[in-house]
Amino acid sequence: MTTAYITHDDCCLHNMGPEHPESPVRLQAIRKVLGRTGLLDELQQQTSVHILPDQIQLAHANLHQKRLELKLPESGVVYTDEDTALCPDSLHAASLAAGSGILAVNRVLAGHSKNAFCAVRPPGHHAEHNIPMGFCFYNNIAIAAIHALQQPGINRVAVVDFDVHHGNGTVDIFKDRPEVLVCSTFQHPFYPERYSEILRDNIINCPMDAHSGSLEFRNLVEGRWLPALQQHKPDMILISAGFDAHAEDPMADINLGEEDYRWVTQMLLDTARTYSDNRVISMLEGGYNPVSLAFSVQAHIEVLAGH
Repeated sequence: MTTAYITHDDCCLHNMGPEHPESPVRLQAIRKVLGRTGLLDELQQQTSVHILPDQIQLAHANLHQKRLELKLPESGVVYTDEDTALCPDSLHAASLAAGSGILAVNRVLAGHSKNAFCAVRPPGHHAEHNIPMGFCFYNNIAIAAIHALQQPGINRVAVVDFDVHHGNGTVDIFKDRPEVLVCSTFQHPFYPERYSEILRDNIINCPMDAHSGSLEFRNLVEGRWLPALQQHKPDMILISAGFDAHAEDPMADINLGEEDYRWVTQMLLDTARTYSDNRVISMLEGGYNPVSLAFSVQAHIEVLAGH
């Protein structure tokens, strides 16, 4: 068994305009680097599948999908908020992005893959129970986590999020579900400024000042995430893998590097080996410098694949 690499060319059909940072170039850059290094050939390459409407409703209100469909344009783009736009193919891509998490969970639980990385877009961790926002329409990681909880032997899961933006949508969906631990590092004060101050035993929010850097990040992960994971003992760990805290990313100022992503991935794999029977699912979130994104994903997948 090795790492499953789950993606779909149609995820690049979602296009919010030539100046938008969440662009198809992101996935193209990742694939180019993985191909040139030969890493892609070592992975189980899988094609994303569409999510079913009742699976969307695992994490979202019954009318969430319908409201998005009613806004879908026949041409051009229509904004759902000041940052997030629908083009004619956006929900097609979003369905594949969310469906990849379902596929990843199924493959890992069936023993077909050691773990999985979903190279998909649009991202998901800002999408709340009833609100699309922050480039996100469906909360991919939350849907995957709830799907996992429906499977035999999965009673507790953990969602860990190292994107530079707080995963407000994931916190919203799981804030009253103690069987789901949510751990998040993020720049603060910063977008989206929702749910960052919430107090719940299963929500481990770790805000970071701008320019905090590697040492602060690693101290928070070791000091806050790790004890919570050890206490929760998740049957599966799901990663909201955003790489926009990288020093070369234009979106923020935490100033991490590839070695930080390599380090945190190894820590999570070690934790999963102890508590989760090695079950790890990772899904792409942010990362808006195509070069630093691609090399950060490479480092992340190298650890997942056992390099």
